[in-house]
Amino acid sequence: NMGIRLQRMCTPLLFVTMAMRGGKHLLLLAVFVVLARCQQTPQVSMSPKLKYIFSGDLFHLNCENTSENTVKWYMNDTEERLQTNKTWKIAVAAPKHSGVYQCESNGKKSDNFNIKVLEYTPSASLIIKTGLPVMRTEGSVVLELENEDGLWGWRCWVNRGEKTKMIKLRLKNGSVSLAFQPNRLNVPETIFWCTDENEEKRSNQITVRTSVKDLALEMDRLPAVVGESLTLSCHVWGTNQINNTVFYKDNQILQHSSSPTHKITVTENSSGRYKCNATYTYVARTKGPPYQEVSDFQDLYVQEPPVKAVLSEKTGMCSCPHCPSGAFYRWYHKNDGQLRALKSSNEGSMMPKDSGTYACRAVWENGRSLLSNNVFSGQSSSSTSLIVLMIILGVVILIVVVAVYIYCKKRRATG
Repeated sequence: NMGIRLQRMCTPLLFVTMAMRGGKHLLLLAVFVVLARCQQTPQVSMSPKLKYIFSGDLFHLNCENTSENTVKWYMNDTEERLQTNKTWKIAVAAPKHSGVYQCESNGKKSDNFNIKVLEYTPSASLIIKTGLPVMRTEGSVVLELENEDGLWGWRCWVNRGEKTKMIKLRLKNGSVSLAFQPNRLNVPETIFWCTDENEEKRSNQITVRTSVKDLALEMDRLPAVVGESLTLSCHVWGTNQINNTVFYKDNQILQHSSSPTHKITVTENSSGRYKCNATYTYVARTKGPPYQEVSDFQDLYVQEPPVKAVLSEKTGMCSCPHCPSGAFYRWYHKNDGQLRALKSSNEGSMMPKDSGTYACRAVWENGRSLLSNNVFSGQSSSSTSLIVLMIILGVVILIVVVAVYIYCKKRRATG
């Protein structure tokens, strides 16, 4: 009877026990070992392990200390019936994912695992400088890290499945940006991010996926935020001679055209699985029919817009009502598509020195808002100062003329 009960609880371990022939005492010892293992309490862990979770982050919740293939997941004491795997993937974190998580196996629940998703963006930015979000297996990308307050003491991290490793950076004193090339991509999904020495400040994540096909569906720019535009591109390695493209969403035709790109405006309904079918050839190929291939599916996850600063066109004031208290404001000047950081201010106002397009954002200890709307200023502070100077000079000249006139008039009267 004991063997039957054990078999129902932990079948694989029981078979090992029954195979060991060493007598009654050995069998009892093995039974106790099996019972101890079966009575372990499951535990929730996170991969990659993040000290702070920002909107748009990707992470996995794992139910450990269980031999079962399926488990029960709970969020805020409510069972998530669609989640039954030992690993729960949160593809795009949002404030709605904040809460208390538990997993259950063999009738035992884990301890509480608390998650808080911050509704703003991290203080540093990480982008793909060379490469694409979908690369060929064994390919490589060049990433660029930027932190306006400096990079001294920063390092980067790479997560390939269950393993996370540190990437050491060759930093120079006073540098605010750095380009670096990680090792080759050899797993289906690789996550990169960077932190300061104490992991109090960090960058956004960059996720790079791999494919063995010559054709890939690319999405730009990620993350996909509600209200912003997103371009789908059917990319063929080694050629741009693409003459026919079909884009699909959830196996339904989205667009059929001769263009290798398709632009959409992101909505909450844009989430889904996308792929493309392309007919293409190579410049060096002079004979034979063109190639035709279908890309791998790429999952599109829509992100809720993080907090955003607002720049008033009338008053020139920068504000962020939903940002944490104690935030200050940083100003930017856009010229020829390039963004240049200007001074910071606690007041949220600034007098433009040059005409052009300006934007701002709120910044605090470990985060910042999205960049504000653009405002064009056609008058610089230098031109304003010149106008004021001319007015003053005109007034002075007028006073002198009046004084000379009065003096001359009195002189004629006395003469």
